[in-house]
Amino acid sequence: MSRYILPMSIAVQTRGLDRLAIGLSGVCLVHCLATAIFLGMISAAGGLLGSAFIHEAGLGLAMIVGTVALGRGIMEHGFMMPSAVGSLGLGVMAGALSLPHDGTEALYTVLGVGMLALGHQLNSIAGE
Repeated sequence: MSRYILPMSIAVQTRGLDRLAIGLSGVCLVHCLATAIFLGMISAAGGLLGSAFIHEAGLGLAMIVGTVALGRGIMEHGFMMPSAVGSLGLGVMAGALSLPHDGTEALYTVLGVGMLALGHQLNSIAGE
């Protein structure tokens, strides 16, 4: 019995979306860490890197790619856990936007990004 519900080409596309989403999570992680470092070293960098627009746009992009990749994963392999883990990560990231900029926001954003990346990794493994 085949373990693929959908044709193989869709499974490959879903893995590609998961890899893209993991890469975006890595970019977000680098952005958050770079912002914290630059804010500590050069206060002027905080105006650009710490702007609310960048955080909101990044979260919006993460939600779009995450919804598509994790949703397609559910349709492909039928496992909900990867989507649940990834959705929890997105929720933590969204909640972090409401926190003060005293390091708490960055901490919760990094935690959420890690959870989202874990969800995409689990989704990719389940699709193999």
